[in-house]
Amino acid sequence: MKPLKINRIFRFLVLMIAIVSMASSCKKDGEQQPLKGDCTISGVVTDRNTGTPLAGVTVSIKGMTETATSGNDGKYTLQNVTKEPHAVVFSRTNYQTVGITVTAKDFDSDNKTTLNATMLYATAKIVGVVTDAKNNNAPLAGVTVSIGPLVTVTTGADGKYALENLLVDDYTVTFTKLNYVTVTRPIAKTDFVVGTATVATLDIPMGGAELLRGLTAIDLAGADKWYYNEYRGGGNADAYPHWDWACDYMCSNTYVGDWQEQWEGTTLRIRNDATNQKNPANLDVFDSYTYGSKKITTDNKIMSLRIRTHNADATAPAYFGVQVIDLSAAEPKAVKIGDVKTYGSDVYTDFDFDLSAYIGKEVIIAVGIYRQSTGDYLKQLVLRAIRFASQKVTDWNWLPGTEAISGWKLPLEAVRSTMPHKKTSFTGISPISAGRDVSMTTGYPAAYQAWRNVSHVAAEWTFVPLKKDPEVFPSEGYLIKTRNTAEVNTVVPEAYLYSKFAIASGRNQLTFKTRNFSSTQPTYFKLTAIKEDGTVVHIAPSSNTAQSASAAEDGCWKFINNAGTKDTPNAYASFVYDLSQFNGSNVLLAFGVYNGVANSGENKLAFYSINLN
Repeated sequence: MKPLKINRIFRFLVLMIAIVSMASSCKKDGEQQPLKGDCTISGVVTDRNTGTPLAGVTVSIKGMTETATSGNDGKYTLQNVTKEPHAVVFSRTNYQTVGITVTAKDFDSDNKTTLNATMLYATAKIVGVVTDAKNNNAPLAGVTVSIGPLVTVTTGADGKYALENLLVDDYTVTFTKLNYVTVTRPIAKTDFVVGTATVATLDIPMGGAELLRGLTAIDLAGADKWYYNEYRGGGNADAYPHWDWACDYMCSNTYVGDWQEQWEGTTLRIRNDATNQKNPANLDVFDSYTYGSKKITTDNKIMSLRIRTHNADATAPAYFGVQVIDLSAAEPKAVKIGDVKTYGSDVYTDFDFDLSAYIGKEVIIAVGIYRQSTGDYLKQLVLRAIRFASQKVTDWNWLPGTEAISGWKLPLEAVRSTMPHKKTSFTGISPISAGRDVSMTTGYPAAYQAWRNVSHVAAEWTFVPLKKDPEVFPSEGYLIKTRNTAEVNTVVPEAYLYSKFAIASGRNQLTFKTRNFSSTQPTYFKLTAIKEDGTVVHIAPSSNTAQSASAAEDGCWKFINNAGTKDTPNAYASFVYDLSQFNGSNVLLAFGVYNGVANSGENKLAFYSINLN
């Protein structure tokens, strides 16, 4: 939702709590409180776009029976109002419902206040049918369907619902019913179809078996793909630059429960608020976890976790493990891989889990922490790395195997077992920036999570910092760069990004929009394709729009184009590549930046966008 909507909902929730806890009227303290107050709220309702008065708007107060309707002049008056916090709700067909707050201090000495409102014309709606998976998918009545406290409906006997008077926007729709697993589903702007009405359709089955806490098979069918064989967390520069604060992208994954980004790693925590402290011990169901969908092969059948803990020791360790769900099974269920593990130390160590039973299948893999006892129980499992290989991976080592290109630290096993990406369009522009901290609201975690909504290249591709870290949030895009070094090398990059694609007609032309940051010193880069059989091809662009560009050593291209911002996208250089020679093949594509000239400073390669078409 837009910030304005979120702000209204937040204020509304605060007031609802206040309404329950307060019952004072306009009478002086010590006087008997009447059922109705002697305050008045009045004002004018207008159309936000035209400024004209709106007639027929119903004005109500949550928790009170008094209502009013605006006249042809847009005016309304609510009487018998108590002098306390209120959520005043304005609703009208074909207009977005508005909630505005008033507090006791808003009333004047005559116990009156003026509250004007503007409303947006909104005719879109979300409709659908809720069915009962426990009862042969019969229509399910009594389901509360909401996109916030102001827009809530209940399904009827036919299971149908309609959330009306909406703007075309992104929403999260929640479905709740007693004794059923709560379901949440996103609706994007693009889901609305314009016809005789503007409608997004969302049909939902409820009542499926809970396979992971809060998630059914239907939920898990839309799990994020774990395309790659290594996911890293943490902000300390261990074995720099392999581990670095700027390479901490594990926290852009999906998490359920209590999690937090810390310098030590991405941390799964036991939910420990006052309510959850009453939860019973459960060594079968994760309390907090992360999960993704991954294809298992002989090349990546061993999963290694590099971990440490907080609030745990050898006598009172954290309990954790891995569960796998095969959604293709007749009756999917969560299967523990090995026994429940325990660990309690601030020293990093490595655990491995054998996934050989799932070779050839794409399965849901979940890593989580278990609640071992009831009560105040803040155990924390710090994930520093999740790695997949043909053998256990330990310490800060690179993935093992035979290198596809000498010095790249990219094994052929990873080339073969990396999953082909489903998306074809990526951006390097972050929706939000952040300071160098681990605040969940203002720091890197918030920015990394925002990448998920825009197909950011750093979340959708994987980064390999062979010799140099990136710059994550510049306004010009995601930057990989060289060191200021005398070491010239146009074979092994300073750093690179890679992903894998199934190349075919309709997705065999790649357009890379980029820039550098010097008008005199060119940036050296190249696009390298690696086939699953180990064949390596350095691809020359078929065309480009750079200020200057030419072929260089070992398949590199050097270019100068020191213009382009998110507001001036046409100023970037476009490099177009013909990939048709790979039609019918799965090919790993890597963009690398190279130190082509000694002691030439940090030469930067900006990622504005990558598109396959």
